[in-house]
Amino acid sequence: MPENKNYDAQFCGNLAIHQTNSIQDYGYLLVLAQENLEIIQGSENIDQIFENTIQALIGTNIATFLHAEDLIYLKTEISKGERSRLPFNFTLNFPSGTVPVNILAHVKKDFIILEIEKEADTTERSFTDVFQEVRSFISTIEKTSSVIEICEASIREIRRISGFDGIRMYSFDEQWNGTVIAEEITGKLESYLGQTFPASDVPKQARALYIQNPYRLIPNRLYQSYRLYPVINPIFNGFLDLSDCNLRSIAGVHLEYMKNMGVTASMSIRVMAEGKLWGLISCHHETPKYLTVENRSIFEWLSMEISHRISAVIIQESLSRSAALLQKKALIIENIYSKGNILNGITEDQNQNLRSLFNATGFLVHADGIVSSGGTVPENEVLDNIILWIKSKSLVNVFHTNNLSDVFEDADDYADVASGMLVIPINPGLGDFIVCFRPEVVKQIKWGGDPNQAINFEKDGKSYHPRNSFKLWLETVHGQSEAWSEQEMETAESLRNFLFEFSTTSLYN
Repeated sequence: MPENKNYDAQFCGNLAIHQTNSIQDYGYLLVLAQENLEIIQGSENIDQIFENTIQALIGTNIATFLHAEDLIYLKTEISKGERSRLPFNFTLNFPSGTVPVNILAHVKKDFIILEIEKEADTTERSFTDVFQEVRSFISTIEKTSSVIEICEASIREIRRISGFDGIRMYSFDEQWNGTVIAEEITGKLESYLGQTFPASDVPKQARALYIQNPYRLIPNRLYQSYRLYPVINPIFNGFLDLSDCNLRSIAGVHLEYMKNMGVTASMSIRVMAEGKLWGLISCHHETPKYLTVENRSIFEWLSMEISHRISAVIIQESLSRSAALLQKKALIIENIYSKGNILNGITEDQNQNLRSLFNATGFLVHADGIVSSGGTVPENEVLDNIILWIKSKSLVNVFHTNNLSDVFEDADDYADVASGMLVIPINPGLGDFIVCFRPEVVKQIKWGGDPNQAINFEKDGKSYHPRNSFKLWLETVHGQSEAWSEQEMETAESLRNFLFEFSTTSLYN
């Protein structure tokens, strides 16, 4: 089967989705000059709340619309330097009366962005009520012992609080494809549990925005978009960077994607692990659905708690694997010391320790001009070619691949024995090394639609559309072994250091 097209790198990842120069219609946007707090730019729907057009408001000081104590508070927070997502609950003053609003401020070097939403009519809950709700959830996930348990508990809680028709937890792989590992749905929404969605569905620049923003809300994909005026920001003479803004309008291709999925409203919540984007909680609704600022704040809190718990479990699992590998490596080192040389220390233990350490089915050792192998390995002629290939690379550091055919010709012919290969140099100067092999693991990927049709271009080569079907599309992957883990690579590098020191010390004794 031909390799899947990488739209994430080829196309989607290059779209400037942070410079849409327009916003969704559930709020309003103003840009203030840092030096005097005068309005220098804003959204064209601002007249719906400020009782005047943005054109007429340019040059007006925001102080005109704020109570004195609110203005002092705003100035105090701004004076603390560049920061994002500062929440304020202010009351705006107009000739016809007052309007309570929620404001999210983003303080830049020379200007301030204000995202403004009218305060919800619903009765605001006390902090105690909110804390009790979140604390109950924290207590639940603290008792979980696996990532799957955390994910399942998380989507149940988010669905209960939010009322969305469907909640799905996606986790990213090394290529940024997202797999649905937990799901709660109702109504006409299709089940995607266990299915994988290509990286271009959440392209790299969108993933970068989730690093800055804990959630992304689209209350209605049929929203009216409002442009910014003036189009060019007068401070830096360019399009305004809306990366921090919740209100930022949505690329048309994503709105079409939502339509094809049968979704009208959506919210995505990030999940971080060890400082990196680990996954997304995707919330979908068949009809328009707006969430209050308060509820979104709860989800922002939940995002942090879920991320913290998943990170803790991942770290604990990693430490446990590392400890087990350390014990197995110690046995190999003990054998080498007891036998007095590397070759005997590795090969005279019924070939179990090295294979167990790296979960390998076969290995070879090239040391002191002797080649010795154990377990299941390719035929001698193939081994000779592999040895020559490794020598030609003059490897200094550990090398690994779980798809040998990518780097070595004809490897497909013995994929059932050696689809994965790990090379640990012993002494590069002498050309000595250890090789571990892993067999092919045939696997099926359940794609949510054909990944090669993730983006479909029209005849002009410029206009494009997302795939219109998310029907299960199976791909069978051959020629790949189980991937070598980060802990295994760290162990291999540590073993390499020992082997080099042992071999060089032996030379001069």
